[in-house]
Amino acid sequence: MLHLRVFGRSTELGELAEELDSDGAADQVAIAPGARPGHALLTARVPPALADSVLDLLMRRGIPDDHITLARFDEIGVMGARRADPSLIWADVLGQATRYARPVARYLAFMVVAGVIAAFGVIEANGILIVGAMAVAPDTLAIDATCIGLASRRARLAGGGFATLLVGLAATCVTAAVLTAGLNLLDFLPAGFSVGESALSGLTRVNDATILVALAAGVAGMLALETRAKAAVGVAISITTIPAAAYLGVAAGIGEASKVPGALAVLAVNVAMLLAAGTATLLVQRWLTSAGRG
Repeated sequence: MLHLRVFGRSTELGELAEELDSDGAADQVAIAPGARPGHALLTARVPPALADSVLDLLMRRGIPDDHITLARFDEIGVMGARRADPSLIWADVLGQATRYARPVARYLAFMVVAGVIAAFGVIEANGILIVGAMAVAPDTLAIDATCIGLASRRARLAGGGFATLLVGLAATCVTAAVLTAGLNLLDFLPAGFSVGESALSGLTRVNDATILVALAAGVAGMLALETRAKAAVGVAISITTIPAAAYLGVAAGIGEASKVPGALAVLAVNVAMLLAAGTATLLVQRWLTSAGRG
């Protein structure tokens, strides 16, 4: 359940409370007088499946955004034993996507750090470092924003999310390339190192596993969009982007140009499959939520 709080004029909130209660859009509707004369605070419980319609009602009534609070609380004990509502709150999803669709400095810093860690993972053929880089990388946020923009037919949002994703992956690639070139110049690379002989050399070939893993990761990413598993699933999404981006950068940094096209193809296919699966999953979730309201 969601907890709704609305502050406004007493007369307006009285009418709103009656409408919410009579329509069944909320229960436990209550109004408490405010300290400001003629104003009050409305509180109510709102099912997640009805959250968007309730927010639309509040917008139509002209209630300012900063006078509305809709919070999600975890229920415990016997009260929390009821079946969880899987409905997406589309207004919240769009709000998150808007924040994620910008290449802010912190995002780029994390992608650069991921590039450093993943580059050493490729050079040392160290799986632990690769996993660490995937945990650091926040590229799943830009992927979420792009999928949400595509699913909602918001070209500006989808374009912003996709641009942010590309900038972030480019930062990872360039970081890995510059680091590898510097290590090579200083003769700090392992003796006889060749990225083509790395245990990760499979990142230069697109096969059925490439496509299926990326599709599965895209579905998981969207299913976890509003759950506590979101951060952990972000690592699963990054398994299809960060290793390939780092491998591409290391190959370029050491001058093994023949490996660059293959790694770039794997990265491009992975991103395309992530976006296709993520967008399709969101569309299905949105349809199921709408069908549940009907």
